[in-house]
Amino acid sequence: MSEQVRMQNLVVILGTNASGKSELGIRVANHLGGEVVSADSRQVYRGLDLGSGKITPAQAGTVKHHLIDVADLSEYYSLAVYPRAAYRAIDSIAGAGKRPLLVGGTGLFISAIVEGYELVDVPPNNPLRTELEGLPLPQLVERLEKSDPAAACRIDKSNRRRLIRALEIAAGGRAHAAAHQCSPRYNCLQLGLTWPREILEERINKRLADRLACGLIDEVVGLRARGVSDTRLDKLGLEYRYITRYLRGELATLDDLRRELVIAIRQFAKGQLTWFKRDHRTLWLDPFRDYFQEACDRIREWDRQTKP
Repeated sequence: MSEQVRMQNLVVILGTNASGKSELGIRVANHLGGEVVSADSRQVYRGLDLGSGKITPAQAGTVKHHLIDVADLSEYYSLAVYPRAAYRAIDSIAGAGKRPLLVGGTGLFISAIVEGYELVDVPPNNPLRTELEGLPLPQLVERLEKSDPAAACRIDKSNRRRLIRALEIAAGGRAHAAAHQCSPRYNCLQLGLTWPREILEERINKRLADRLACGLIDEVVGLRARGVSDTRLDKLGLEYRYITRYLRGELATLDDLRRELVIAIRQFAKGQLTWFKRDHRTLWLDPFRDYFQEACDRIREWDRQTKP
């Protein structure tokens, strides 16, 4: 890869659930003649539409999106797979003379691209995974700190799935420490979008109500009818986990589902913000002003400063 392509300017728009980052990414891409590369660990899967917050073709308008609907739910789309696909998409967009934008809320995916990870994929280790799933969270953290201290420093220690996968990778001899051998490929401008807690909670509540009204429960019913197991749905988290529990009768009423799911989404958004705030390179947009215009102004100034 040439130096010119390696240091291609890349705008990154990140944010919490229900922050409006996807809509902002579309507006900025439209304004700048760009295309969006999704950084969302669930939107890669076909069939996860309402629950993962995929934009519709009408919402996307003329903006092309990459790395959405690229995997089947029977596959495991790992952190090692994502960077290679994202690099190809970004370089292809830039090679066509358009502006690539990385947009999403999966912190590990974004970090992988910003830092230039080159990870070797490790296939699932089902016996180990079964063992680890039976352990309490503190024990998982302790095991990861012993087996891969570097990964333990970076990972969200409240996320069981991420902890288990990190332990699985460490056991496979391709630890997350491989990320230390990274080489940034792009000159990144990271723009963040979120809201004060009370407003974000209102946005989460409204978005969930809208999705339920649009058939979110039916989406999960359809996935189960097509053979997606309850175990798989549970591992997809949030909407898919709690609606599956509702369909099994573990949550007695629709009100119970709404209450439990809202709490889970709020906690998830809090974890996202904690992750993103650790990177002090991110420039946070003011949600109470014209943050689209602020984003465009910051990009224009950054372009001017980084122009050869």
